Amino acid sequence: MARIAAKAELLRWALERSNHTEEEASEKWPRFVDWITQVNNPTVRQLEEFSKWTYTPFGYLLLETPPEDSLPIPDFRTAQGKPRRPSPDLLDTIQAMQRRQDWLRDFMIEEIEDPLPFVGAYALDSSANAIANSMRDSLNLEPMWASHERNWGDAVRLLRNRIEDAGVMVVINGVVGNNNRRQLDVDEFRGFVLVDTYAPLVFINGRDAQCAQMFTLAHEFAHLFIGREGVSNLRQLQPTDIDVEIICNKAAAEFLVPEKVFHEIWSQVQNQSNRFQLLASKFKVSAIVAARRALDLNRIGRSQFVEFYEKEIRESSERVEKQRKQNSGGDFWRTQGVRIGALFGTAVAQATSTGRLLYRDAYKLTGLHGQTFDNFVARLGLQG
Repeated sequence: MARIAAKAELLRWALERSNHTEEEASEKWPRFVDWITQVNNPTVRQLEEFSKWTYTPFGYLLLETPPEDSLPIPDFRTAQGKPRRPSPDLLDTIQAMQRRQDWLRDFMIEEIEDPLPFVGAYALDSSANAIANSMRDSLNLEPMWASHERNWGDAVRLLRNRIEDAGVMVVINGVVGNNNRRQLDVDEFRGFVLVDTYAPLVFINGRDAQCAQMFTLAHEFAHLFIGREGVSNLRQLQPTDIDVEIICNKAAAEFLVPEKVFHEIWSQVQNQSNRFQLLASKFKVSAIVAARRALDLNRIGRSQFVEFYEKEIRESSERVEKQRKQNSGGDFWRTQGVRIGALFGTAVAQATSTGRLLYRDAYKLTGLHGQTFDNFVARLGLQG
């Protein structure tokens, strides 16, 4: 039986990057300690299994030294000059979205679509208000657009749909592809954006609290207007101390909660115990977004905001968990609607129906196969 040597340094590196331990590996492969000490080497099949288990490309395990994991796009999570090493889950997710973008770009060019004029239309030193106004114009929205919706959940759906209508892929997913065992870590990232004038893409970590996703969506959309792609974290809806993140945060805040209207309403509710909820009901944003805007405009202190934010996130997580237990199966088709999106899904469906895209390749791009893919295509246009 063919065996292959893998250096202990590489095996330990693969475990660390995938958050596995040597004890866990020993449970799966009782002779794993022998691999580490090279008393005995794994078979090719065992090393392939180890590669899949640690989400590590097989060839990496044959190198002399571990490669450096680096993001293929700028890392705006950097704090004090110290970048975080990306996990295999984040790397695999970005690479999957890049494949979608590459394909859709070629498709749009073949369709003789015009490049999107708002992508990269503003410089980094532009006014946040100017960017926010342009964001609304591109989506055909007025300053108080969300106030006409029934609640902030409807406002998020409207925003997502309008962004897709404007030509931007929007993906909301809390796992790698459709693998529910590979949950994305919200502490690692909350969103990222891939810039392109034909096929821009905004990705939102679906593991984040729903009440925070609206701000992240607006923030990542703002990135397109200055033409700067990258990964964001937005802890407590705050950017890292990077100029790109700061301007995008300001633009997102003005887009969701215009300063002029905020001051008018704040004077009426500032002394109320439920002032953030009252603000939220006026703007149809979540209460933490309203509180974030109050902090941004120096109406409350940071400690007040952090206390309120933590409480809202905790209660939101409890509500989601309760709903999950009550309806453990979830709505599969609605989930696929936000994981794939109408813009990308429709383009793939059109390309397969006309023979420009093999079904085999469509399955790889969407993560759906056979009858499941056919059913998804049949339901396109019905997603809320």
